[in-house]
Amino acid sequence: MTTALSKVGVGVIGSGFVADLHLSSFARNSNATVLAVAGRTAESAARLAAEHGIADSYGDYRRLLDRDDIDMVCVGTPNDTHRDIVLAAAQAGKHIVCEKPLARTLAEADEMIAATDNADVKLMYAELICFAPKYVRAKELIDEGAFGRVFQIKHGEQHSGPHSDWFWQGERSGGGVMMDMGCHGVEVIRWMYDKPAVESVTAELGTFMHANRTDLDDHALVTIRFAGNRLGVIETSWAKPGGMEDRIEIIGDGGVAYVDLLRGSSISAYSEAGYGYAVEKASQTSGWTFAMFEEYWNYGIPQEMQHFADCVLNDSEAIETGADGRADLEIIYAAYLSAGRGERVHLPLELSAEDAAKSPYLLWQEGISQVQSTA
Repeated sequence: MTTALSKVGVGVIGSGFVADLHLSSFARNSNATVLAVAGRTAESAARLAAEHGIADSYGDYRRLLDRDDIDMVCVGTPNDTHRDIVLAAAQAGKHIVCEKPLARTLAEADEMIAATDNADVKLMYAELICFAPKYVRAKELIDEGAFGRVFQIKHGEQHSGPHSDWFWQGERSGGGVMMDMGCHGVEVIRWMYDKPAVESVTAELGTFMHANRTDLDDHALVTIRFAGNRLGVIETSWAKPGGMEDRIEIIGDGGVAYVDLLRGSSISAYSEAGYGYAVEKASQTSGWTFAMFEEYWNYGIPQEMQHFADCVLNDSEAIETGADGRADLEIIYAAYLSAGRGERVHLPLELSAEDAAKSPYLLWQEGISQVQSTA
């Protein structure tokens, strides 16, 4: 590992949509330089690297990890690959930024945290909306006392479904919309409250729109009770037509706030064909949508990557760490358990090693089966 760094050498692992966001974001930062891209195939990696003017690309991420000039890797790959890549990167002595969710299972998350702790490298959790400028300003107002004692924060992120097939496959993703987008709600609420202990979780999950494609949850309603008599509410969905939404509602005894991440930084647009990356996928941008300008900036990805590179340069702790990713995942587990059992679930969870190694959607489905068998 290079010492006394003046700029962080970065390797991006992944060659899809998220990796493209990471590369675009690093291009705006002065504290890091992307030196190489590793993708699912040599061809996909070379194509993405060429689009961003990156000289080197690999079809095997282990070749990227062998480079001495790479100090930090950014993992933007499907959920079922996170564990193996993080363990290999830790062994190679690289600091790591891992996309959400941290892992498919709590057992995998614990392995990843242990490996990075043992290697004395940073494991940083890429929860982008904790860096989104509108949400950052909302937290500043909370911290200033603008709303008095805040007792409820609600987050909603909704659209009509993910763009890649693997999201719909439980063995690869670990869960449905609660894993994919509910993780954002969990972490942004934890962060706005300054990460208090979680007392309990209650949830309703279901497959309401996409049963012909998946047995995973496509809509979720979750209530989190935090220490200090505070609530978090998450409504997240793959079952909402009409385009992307991302909003927060803050309620305190001295005021309220309604924060819309996309509206007010976007163009109202109607397109029959769709536009952007979705044209090649499910045309999710067809019909009425809100076409965001300065999209990466408004979502907070350049700020996020700048922060993580600064943490490597200055040997400081990140706002979002692997431990936060695990805490997020534990709450997601509690939501799946609650929905399966039809009851409130208290934290910290007491799971057997066998259950901690299962993806949370399986605990949901098993709970439903057990309730139905005893009915």
